[in-house]
Amino acid sequence: MSNETVSADPIDPDALAEELARAATVRELQRIRGLLTIAVLIGLTVACFFARDVLLPIILGIMVSLTLSPVVRWAQRRGVTPPLTAVALILMLGGILGASGYAMSEPVTNWVQNAPEMGREVQRKLAGIFESVEKVQEASDQVEEMATDAEAGVQKVVLDQPGLLNSAASYAASIGTTLAVALVLALFLLASGDLFYTKIVESYPRLSEKKRALRIVYGVERAISRYLLTITAINAGLGLTVFAALWALGLPNAFIWGFVAFVFNFLPFIGAMAGTVLVGFYALVTLDTVGYALLMPTVYLTATSIEGQFVTPTILGKRLNMNTVSVFLTVVFWGWLWGIAGALMAVPFLVMVKVICDNVPSLRTFGSFLGGADTAVAAPAERSTA
Repeated sequence: MSNETVSADPIDPDALAEELARAATVRELQRIRGLLTIAVLIGLTVACFFARDVLLPIILGIMVSLTLSPVVRWAQRRGVTPPLTAVALILMLGGILGASGYAMSEPVTNWVQNAPEMGREVQRKLAGIFESVEKVQEASDQVEEMATDAEAGVQKVVLDQPGLLNSAASYAASIGTTLAVALVLALFLLASGDLFYTKIVESYPRLSEKKRALRIVYGVERAISRYLLTITAINAGLGLTVFAALWALGLPNAFIWGFVAFVFNFLPFIGAMAGTVLVGFYALVTLDTVGYALLMPTVYLTATSIEGQFVTPTILGKRLNMNTVSVFLTVVFWGWLWGIAGALMAVPFLVMVKVICDNVPSLRTFGSFLGGADTAVAAPAERSTA
């Protein structure tokens, strides 16, 4: 048996140096790409912050369009053209919003005008609680008086602030304008049918890319429509329940608090607590005894708790179950960026991002962090074999 010797090829120093240089270049490019990505995200955040008045109605209109697109497509299969269905849906939605705003305008205006008196009434009824705070307030007043004596020679300029009623009217006008622009945009998008979907698919050259784009588009539409339609129905039921319960207990203007429950329940975590506080404040002002007044926020909180713990999880199930941490961070971020309107749209936006991530291979890791359920849409061949 002969012994065979295996001789290793000599290492080429130039090739090794070239390979090391190439690896260093790749790492540098990756670092630059990461920095550019961070810079782009920061730039987009700043742009969204300053372009809120423009972007808010556009995003809201797109979400309304995505929500109602399956309805338009269902009517189209039965011979009704998309423009006719779109006009009917937008007129119905606009009529509901307009009627709700008109019904609430008079009592809300009275509340704004009588806000100081309402505050004093609450303070009178809760005098026992405020007594412990008065001592701290007196000490604070003494410190303020000492500071005022020290600055007696300094002339102060006080700017007149707009009245509370004027501020409320301006805010209501801003909300009305945003909703009007969003509804008009949604009307145009719905009336166009599948035109924009076709344009998106045609923009990709290869068939595999066209199929993936189509899966993403219909996946986003299906997820957003299913989530928003289901949540809207649940919130409407909650609003009717709160209205009926508070009306039966004798709380004036109970329909307003039913509408508040409907709207605030779109806001995770803090919507129920904010509604509970507002109902408690109003009940203390309008009802005679503190004990009976505290029954109103208790009923409100009970109804929202039952909805959040049992009704919504049972109806939605685990298909669109989102990571609680990601939902909380998204609500905080969009609430900081766009206020209440941003917080209300945070969860639908997160659902949209998750669907996109689940259908793009390079983003699936991030999509799995956002939620426990996979919202990737199966291809037609995969659905036929399932």
